[in-house]
Amino acid sequence: METERFDTIVIGAGQAGLVTGYHLRNTGRSFVILDGNDRIGDNWRQRYDSLKLFTPTYGTFLEGMRFPKGAATATKDQFADYLETYATRFELPVRTGVRVDGVRREGDAYVVTAGAARYEAANVIVASGAHRDKMVPAFAKDLDPAIVQLHSSEYRNPSQLRDGPVLVVGVGNSGGDISLEVAATHPTLLSGIESGHIPVDIDGWIARQVAFRVIRFGGTRVLTRRTPMGRRAIAKSSHKGDPLVRVKPKQLAAAGIERVARTVGARGGRPVLEDDRVLDDVTNIVWCIGFRHDLSWIDLPIFGEDGAPVHDRGVATTEPGLYFVGLPFQFSLASDVIPGVSRDARYVVQQLDRRTRAGTAAAMAVA
Repeated sequence: METERFDTIVIGAGQAGLVTGYHLRNTGRSFVILDGNDRIGDNWRQRYDSLKLFTPTYGTFLEGMRFPKGAATATKDQFADYLETYATRFELPVRTGVRVDGVRREGDAYVVTAGAARYEAANVIVASGAHRDKMVPAFAKDLDPAIVQLHSSEYRNPSQLRDGPVLVVGVGNSGGDISLEVAATHPTLLSGIESGHIPVDIDGWIARQVAFRVIRFGGTRVLTRRTPMGRRAIAKSSHKGDPLVRVKPKQLAAAGIERVARTVGARGGRPVLEDDRVLDDVTNIVWCIGFRHDLSWIDLPIFGEDGAPVHDRGVATTEPGLYFVGLPFQFSLASDVIPGVSRDARYVVQQLDRRTRAGTAAAMAVA
């Protein structure tokens, strides 16, 4: 098997991987960015059709390139195109259609595999995004096969659904968006408990020009792992879902959406709620209960008791040369979203460059 060698391999060409590439490019190091999608930005294009970003366009950008002027808020396809343009503008060496399935160490180098392809590097930066594997409860397999079941990552628009009631499970932002959309054409039930909501209209002028700036400052500069307030906020956020941002509870009520208890099981092929109610007439279920950040393909002793990688601001504690960008709460509450990822990428590349230069200087001194 032929092996390609680089100084650094970046895994993932979403916003985290691309802005990492931008900073690596400025160091002059040889590197490649590997991504499993067929096209840069597909991780956004493949989401539901009506998705719009929460961030106003003036704050929707990666370091080095502003978002094009136009609408106040970008659609998911517009942001996907921005990522593609970003990679082209900075001539980032992205290889699409390369799905990494293994990272291990052999001697002084890391070996990265993607099917039959093999790569070696002194450094690996995992920027595969905050989420990789969809979460669906084990009892989903016990539901009647006639019920259409879609995860939020598979849902595109209401045309995928059968006639009849829709059960949307999960009261996060995807659940709020999707339930409000399908309620226009289907009787809709929304299952679960919300974790609060942003009280202002985020598409209004005040929210875009004032509230966003305050929230961005708090999420990137105040609520970090360096501050007691930040550590408390991060610990609290780790154990509950995100608050509703664009959709408000009063909008759900006005749309005629029935709020029901958590969905906890199946009985006779039908979904069962926590209050023991059986939903006999549901013909569609959309699971909006999130994703699992699966890093099991990394064959290195870097994981703590909670299964998460042990790191300091994205620098792996026990594996020199291994880094992360885009992890939830990597440094701040905003680390896995657009406003926070550029700073984390810059820091990680600085640490990588500093470590490598120190090693080179030490080797020259010994020689």
